[in-house]
Amino acid sequence: MSASGGTKAIVAALGANLAIAVSKFVAFAFSGSSSMLAEGVHSVADSGNQALLLIGGKKAQRAATPQHPFGYGRERYIYAFLVSIVLFSVGGMFAVYEGYEKIVHPHEIKHWYWPVGVLVFAIIAEGFSFRTAIKESNELRGSHSWSQFIRRAKAPELPVVLLEDFGALIGLVLALGGVGLALLTGDGVWDGIGTVCIGVLLILIALVLAAETKSLLLGEAAGPEETAKIEAAMVDGDTVTGIIHMRTLHLGPEELLIAAKIAVRHDDTAAEVARAIDAAEARIRAAVPIARVIYLEPDIYSDAAAAAGPDPAATPGGPTPSLDGH
Repeated sequence: MSASGGTKAIVAALGANLAIAVSKFVAFAFSGSSSMLAEGVHSVADSGNQALLLIGGKKAQRAATPQHPFGYGRERYIYAFLVSIVLFSVGGMFAVYEGYEKIVHPHEIKHWYWPVGVLVFAIIAEGFSFRTAIKESNELRGSHSWSQFIRRAKAPELPVVLLEDFGALIGLVLALGGVGLALLTGDGVWDGIGTVCIGVLLILIALVLAAETKSLLLGEAAGPEETAKIEAAMVDGDTVTGIIHMRTLHLGPEELLIAAKIAVRHDDTAAEVARAIDAAEARIRAAVPIARVIYLEPDIYSDAAAAAGPDPAATPGGPTPSLDGH
């Protein structure tokens, strides 16, 4: 996923949310609607989230250092995880609390035209932001469904903006419903119920974002398509006759680490193996340009070793041998 596409969607969402936040707080000041207050805080939280994504994208561009030899690509994952925390706490929990207070202590909505007008304006502005995010995502989504795109995307920005904008649009409809029912019935409890629904929605979206970004932080492998391209490019059938085992890891959305043990012929010279490794690396980078770090270890293929399978103790995350060697 390109950083430029994500940045365009973030900037569009940031501009929309800042304008919407101001209008919601004005509406709250004139009407006293708790849905407007919750939606205003939601828009402020969203604006802060987009600022966090922009900061993460900027920090991720720093060059590698001796202390961080693989660079700072994962900064984008860290800031995306912070977004989920802000959305959960500032957005969701505040809305639930505010809605509960309004249900327990309801009061009449004044100057109804303020919240209704602001909600209509907010729906239009959020719709523009959501349309931009959809357009940018469609360029990368391919044949995947939207749920598959959100689960499999290695760059967090577009999935975050998509879910935020989707949640904002649903929340605005809930707020409009709560305000409308409160006006029709004269009972402010409906405004509180709409606010609680907004809070629950934001919490659910925050949990989805947290789960997805947690997986990215832990380290995800290359997708099936990239893995197939890497395997096809690595083996030339001449010197590199096969792949004994391979591991891939995303160091960032556009940075992939590849480590593999490759099979070579027993009678190849060291110079021939070295040339074959260099050629394999060049083929891999041509097939998968985000393959930035490649480590290939040559070995003699053994049918017996292959039949025995990999050693679990030598695999990251595998069982740790005890001190007595068992």
